[in-house]
Amino acid sequence: METALTRLVGVRHPIVQTGMGWVAGPRLVSATANAGALGILASATMTPDQLRAAVREVRSRTEAPFGVNLRADAGDARDRVRIIVEEGVRVASFALAPSRELIAELKDAGVVVVPSVGARRHAEKVAAWGADAVIVQGGEGGGHTGEVATSVLLPQVVDAVGIPVVAAGGFFDGRGLVSALAYGAAGVAMGTRFLLTSDSTVPDAVKARYLAATVKDVTVTTAVDGLPHRMLRTDLVEALEGAGRTRTLTRAVRRAAGFRRLSGLSWPQLIRDGLSMKHGKDLTWSQVLLAANTPMLLRASMVEGRTDLGVMASGQVAGVIDDLPSCADLVDRVMREARQTLRALPDPGPPEAPS
Repeated sequence: METALTRLVGVRHPIVQTGMGWVAGPRLVSATANAGALGILASATMTPDQLRAAVREVRSRTEAPFGVNLRADAGDARDRVRIIVEEGVRVASFALAPSRELIAELKDAGVVVVPSVGARRHAEKVAAWGADAVIVQGGEGGGHTGEVATSVLLPQVVDAVGIPVVAAGGFFDGRGLVSALAYGAAGVAMGTRFLLTSDSTVPDAVKARYLAATVKDVTVTTAVDGLPHRMLRTDLVEALEGAGRTRTLTRAVRRAAGFRRLSGLSWPQLIRDGLSMKHGKDLTWSQVLLAANTPMLLRASMVEGRTDLGVMASGQVAGVIDDLPSCADLVDRVMREARQTLRALPDPGPPEAPS
């Protein structure tokens, strides 16, 4: 199935696996790429040296195109851009809008720039700055998310920009792909669906929690880092929502120290990254630190398997997913379902003659 997305990045199928921290590592990304979709490597939780090693590992596992997700507001963003340029990565995706200068630098090096956005105005901005495509995530998506549903946000963005739009938030099967294409999207991006595959390195106990979840078990909370964050409702989430300010600050400092050691960031860099996440929002110092060390809460579950100590970012689709296919089987299934759905649509009849 050829679309503007497949032509732009050189993949066989209009499907993107999103860059989920601690989840989208070399194994998942290469499996996705080999399945004919676009795998995105998550780099925010890696040091620059780890990023270069991870890119090379993906390259050793696949000859297909893949991408790297970057934090545009990170203090070492330009160092990471240099790495993906030097390593010949095909696509750079961003969780936040990159600057005009960063986009130009990547495009000059032949890298396809695909920022992720949650509002029409943000899509318009990055399109005007030269982005090649945009991923637009509706409120159904996991992690940091907005309030507008994909079915409302997607057509707004498609009508507003002249670059390929990839739909995210609420997609898990071929029917969803067809619906996104009908809205004018060039493909879909899926996070939770790829997390729940046999190629994902997320511990089995954590995957079991996702598979057992119903739609009502997926909630949006600001208790973790002060920003709307969609995740599975757990005892930890409820404890954070009920914790007092002093206890929250103590936890934030302890977890920030852990992430600082893992990431190699200095305290000033960590605080700066936390402040950059405020984006005009009225966050307390506890929330700033929590924003900076949210990766530690995710690592506890996604790497260590501690569902009691970590948070589990999740799209609402977790409530309708009940299996763990390989990436190859998942992509084949989605494309097969999409073709079946298209064939089952009623014949619209001959076009009407112009009046």
